[in-house]
Amino acid sequence: MNRQEKAKIVYERLSKKFPDAHCELNHETPFQLLIATILSAQCTDVRVNMVTPLLFKTFPTPQKLAKAKQEAVEEIIRSTGFYKNKAKNIIGCAQALVSKHNSIVPESIEELSDLPGVGRKTANVVLSNCFNVNHGVVVDTHVKRITHLLGLTKESTPEKIEIDLMKLFPNEEWGMLSHLLIFHGRRTCIARRPQCDLCSLVDICSFSSKKSRSKN
Repeated sequence: MNRQEKAKIVYERLSKKFPDAHCELNHETPFQLLIATILSAQCTDVRVNMVTPLLFKTFPTPQKLAKAKQEAVEEIIRSTGFYKNKAKNIIGCAQALVSKHNSIVPESIEELSDLPGVGRKTANVVLSNCFNVNHGVVVDTHVKRITHLLGLTKESTPEKIEIDLMKLFPNEEWGMLSHLLIFHGRRTCIARRPQCDLCSLVDICSFSSKKSRSKN
């Protein structure tokens, strides 16, 4: 089976298993998702969702956050880790939105990526989930790990993994693909305790085949 055939099977099976797959960062506006995604770096979505209600209640708009004292922001987001740098970034991001974009989250990969604290991954999250624009594939730790196990890529960097996935899957699937792989990684193919007996991809997974060989 070649990678193209395998990619089609992966998408079809995961779509059936996780028809409700979605972004698990709680948000109501593009601004909220942008800030939440910056905070999610090296942090779980669950933890981010615990701090953002107070953050957005205190600083509900780019204008409010742009004028925030760093110490006040740090105190709210402390539990997300790397809070000093994250506080600096989200305040800087809000300031850039106010000064360069009339307080509106831009809808292009270039303008988003130019904001403080925003890389290609964050930009893709916002574009896909808020504007229905699939400019690329979001590659996080789950996507990286699972696409390696499934043999969809041998690359090690998110940028190169993304390129491989963009070649294997049609553009209209890029946004949902990330959600499906992340749901799979959080609910079935859990890093430390993969539930292979419940996995709909077990027959095309390299990890599972290695486990079977080791038992024989």
